[in-house]
Amino acid sequence: MTNSFIPPQRILMGPGPSDVSPRVLAAMARPTIGHLDPQFVAMMDEVKAMLQYAFQTQNELTMPVSGPGSAGMETCFVNLVEPGDKVVVCQNGVFGGRMKENVERAGAVAVMVQDEWGCAVDPNKVEDALKANPDAKIVAFVHAETSTGAQSDAKTLTEIAHRHDTLSLVDTVTSLGGTPVRVDEWGIDAIYSGTQKCLSCTPGLSPVSFGERALEVIRNRKGRVQSWFMDLNLVMGYWGSGAKRAYHHTAPINALYGLHESLLILQEEGLENAWARHHHHHMALRAGLEAMGLSFVVKEQDRLPQLNAINIPQGVDDTAVRRALLDDYGLEIGAGLGVMAGKIWRIGLMGHACNMRNVLVCLGALEDVLVRVNAPIQRGVAVSAARGVLNF
Repeated sequence: MTNSFIPPQRILMGPGPSDVSPRVLAAMARPTIGHLDPQFVAMMDEVKAMLQYAFQTQNELTMPVSGPGSAGMETCFVNLVEPGDKVVVCQNGVFGGRMKENVERAGAVAVMVQDEWGCAVDPNKVEDALKANPDAKIVAFVHAETSTGAQSDAKTLTEIAHRHDTLSLVDTVTSLGGTPVRVDEWGIDAIYSGTQKCLSCTPGLSPVSFGERALEVIRNRKGRVQSWFMDLNLVMGYWGSGAKRAYHHTAPINALYGLHESLLILQEEGLENAWARHHHHHMALRAGLEAMGLSFVVKEQDRLPQLNAINIPQGVDDTAVRRALLDDYGLEIGAGLGVMAGKIWRIGLMGHACNMRNVLVCLGALEDVLVRVNAPIQRGVAVSAARGVLNF
């Protein structure tokens, strides 16, 4: 006979999902009500306002898509891209490749700007691509490349896109809530994110926001959006302001309770404080890792504080170390993807998981396991090095 599933308690310090705040889990356990209930509609308005705060935007079309970050990505592409369009896609990791896939599935042409994995997108290459392709419609790039821990300059890339009369479409799945994202100040036209990283919520919702330039493109499409579910003209009838909502789909009610609570937590802490917390704990983790003798993949100026990509020491078995951390410490860290598989570990410090306890537990556990496999590291120094930063 099958029993109820009781998951083990883990410390989630991989690339996502991150640890979920107990407040969010408690919120999700509240009674389910109808998705057109007046009380639920009022809560939706609060979610929208708090998402505008998180994105730092006044965009009217700001909402969570009912689906993971990939659904937010697809919502942006299917609404903005039509067959025959030309889109400049920047790839410096796995997720730029997914953008390319979306462009091509929409019947458009992807003009690729390639940078080495672990590096930020080179603005000069984007400029050159736009000069060579004056008919490009969109520049799409990943702000925080989860596969490598590299962060690109979203403000500069958006400025370049606008100079060439193209839209900017930005992936902030890993950056929202962890490092500065300023939609209105930077002029970003379309943006998507996820709830399971620095927002400390469960996977399954994807915040998006569209500026007026992007809305103008959507309103003037030649053909219908190929996805009924993701057609913003239809969805906004449900996520628009006010008490009257047109039925579109049954919203993930309890998941939205969780997002509401997670955004409330972010609001209580304050965006700038959240950004500072992620940076502070990253510096502590960095001090411990480097004291141990481990090295980072990404140059310091391009590093994401919330996603730390570390080179695996020579001769160390990637899978064996991660399995020992999970079995012995209940600690999850991430493996490398694509060309970095087996070469790096990805250590997340996101949202609720970004705290002193996790930094110290991670360093102590990693040192213990690496000593057991005879890795060439410095012993007994990592935790004290991190404490020197944490207690500063």
